[in-house]
Amino acid sequence: MLHTTSIAEPNNTVSKNEKAVVTNNKSKTPGVQEREEDGTGVIGLDPWLEPFAGGLKHRYALYKVWRKKIENEGGYEKFSRGYERFGFTVSKTGITYREWAPNAKEAFLFGDFNGWNNSSHPMKRDNYGVYEIVLPNKADGTPAIEHNSKLKITMIKPDGTRIDRLPAWITRVTQDLSVSPTYDAIFWNPAKKYQWKNKAPPKPTSLKVYEAHVGIATPEGRVGLFTEFTANVLPRIKKLGYNTIQLMAIMEHAYYASFGYQVTSFFAVSSRYGTPEELKELIDTAHGMGITVLLDVVHSHACKNVLDGLNNFDGSDHQYFHEGGKGRHDLWDSRLFNYNSHETMRFLLSNLRFYMEEYRFDGFRFDGVTSMMYLHHGIGYGFSGNYQEYFGDTVDLESVVYLMLANDMLHKLYPDSITIAEDVSGMPTLCRPVTEGGVGFDYRLSMAVPDMWIKLLKEKSDDEWDIGNIVFTLTNRRYKEPSIAYCESHDQALVGDKTIAFWLMDKEMYTHMSILTELTPIIDRGLALHKMIRLVTHGLGGEGYLTFIGNEFGHPEWLDFPREGNNSSFHYARRQWNVVDDDLLRYKFLNEFDSAMNHAEAQIGWLPAPQAFVSLKHESDKVLVFDRAGAIFIFNFHPTKSFTDYRIGVPAAGQYRIALNTDQPRFGGHDRVSQESQFFTTNGPWCDREHFVQVYIPCRTALVLVKKD
Repeated sequence: MLHTTSIAEPNNTVSKNEKAVVTNNKSKTPGVQEREEDGTGVIGLDPWLEPFAGGLKHRYALYKVWRKKIENEGGYEKFSRGYERFGFTVSKTGITYREWAPNAKEAFLFGDFNGWNNSSHPMKRDNYGVYEIVLPNKADGTPAIEHNSKLKITMIKPDGTRIDRLPAWITRVTQDLSVSPTYDAIFWNPAKKYQWKNKAPPKPTSLKVYEAHVGIATPEGRVGLFTEFTANVLPRIKKLGYNTIQLMAIMEHAYYASFGYQVTSFFAVSSRYGTPEELKELIDTAHGMGITVLLDVVHSHACKNVLDGLNNFDGSDHQYFHEGGKGRHDLWDSRLFNYNSHETMRFLLSNLRFYMEEYRFDGFRFDGVTSMMYLHHGIGYGFSGNYQEYFGDTVDLESVVYLMLANDMLHKLYPDSITIAEDVSGMPTLCRPVTEGGVGFDYRLSMAVPDMWIKLLKEKSDDEWDIGNIVFTLTNRRYKEPSIAYCESHDQALVGDKTIAFWLMDKEMYTHMSILTELTPIIDRGLALHKMIRLVTHGLGGEGYLTFIGNEFGHPEWLDFPREGNNSSFHYARRQWNVVDDDLLRYKFLNEFDSAMNHAEAQIGWLPAPQAFVSLKHESDKVLVFDRAGAIFIFNFHPTKSFTDYRIGVPAAGQYRIALNTDQPRFGGHDRVSQESQFFTTNGPWCDREHFVQVYIPCRTALVLVKKD
């Protein structure tokens, strides 16, 4: 059932000091109205937003209130460096530890350094609930706390009870399951600091993202390491032609099977993969290869763990989170941040800044954006596209304003940074600059696309595929709001569903993927459609493209982390690189095609080009034709029919050659179309184009033609 909501009348009243003023920071985007900077500039791109101008102004006014608060503390530059004040900071003379814990009446630091005496090192409280202690260096000049030693903070609550916690801003935590399931806070201060070797590459114009999880990136039944990913996986990504990596599950999480989405320590990278220095080496090496690195950041919620998380940190229910039901996500069983809290805002913005500075990430993919932006969190809610859903009383304006501030900060401090939103709602303005009244993301994930492919493979036979609906889903995105298209991400790989390769070939993947066995109809169909699905998504679906680790070669199994339900097995929490490296197996064909597809895009540049012009959607022939960036994409999805001298409309006269051909033998095809084929245009209108060529297009084959130089 589709739900709509009524419009809440926005409060458009602003004080004299908050009144929007004209600035010189006007957007240069064609079509954007030269309005006063009041949050309504986006209406120039989308006149349907005009009835909601009041809501846009109200949202922008709230953002400006926060900007003023931040400016009063030195602006983004100073406000987002909370990690340099809170937590542990080391100087030439000693160590300072600060913690915000307003509910606590007393606080003490203890650990290995003082024999775990929980009262010998009291902390001093200021008027804002910030506790501080300074530990001067020892007589020999060495730090009072040794590198890699354990520690905690203990606090006395108003009722006199004592609670022990891991420092909220700690940058290293480790877990010894043989002793306790909870984490230990570690003072991380290695004598030898990591020396960076490479500069970050320029911001890619054609964003091709390789979504990866370090822990599953090994073929062995265990947790993979940063060092192994650097040595073994980065070269694969480079060879495949992906220019961006999105690293998942990096922020420390107690439960491995949560896929990193139940964060316990926000400033600590997961110790199960290695040390902070080893992650820095991974990012540095990627940069040296020309690869941009994004962090999958989880600011939508937090793990409800108390002993090794933020929940009830100072003994209160509402320190970093909303209290009561508003502060809890029932479906995820986690805590929800209070984005209207000054110190929560400092904590989260500083968290982003920390990863940009300390680890030199190039940007972020924000998880759970839909959950953040709506009070119902998207639970049981069907978005219809009615604009009232995006500006009504179900919208969580505090969260939206936080996202505006986060994007604004990142793009002001790091102009080449990239931000991606995981949003299924289709919120208008999500990927427009904050100065226009947008939320400020660079890209949104086209989450409807993989759902469409899985639904087709589950429910429709090949001759029932609706070409028009495929085109609609792939092109249904907002003007001037870039999208990242993908056939499948980690969501589709998880147990309970199947990957596209599994839906296509699972009956024979274990018996007929060897080139020494016959090419069965199931495997033949699977190889052909796997390539075509990826290519049509890549070419038509967005301004960026994403794949999940292993899907590029049709990984033979789903993904399932060790948990109680599978006897803590790692069997499905790994990547079987051996099958793609085996020259006798057909997985190599899919891998080779993925590389060729990405490198063809690098030559043609279709991702940053305007949306494709679809010239043909022939339902009975199952033929789809579109052109983008001057390249002609031709797809014959028909299971049995091949077509000779099929007319294809083209935008420019001349001679065309084949840039990409899914039927090549090196891609597991049948070589029915010679790679050396040449196509000459004939003048005359065809499919809304002024010229046409005639091609041979076999069944289940796709061709990309480019004009010959």
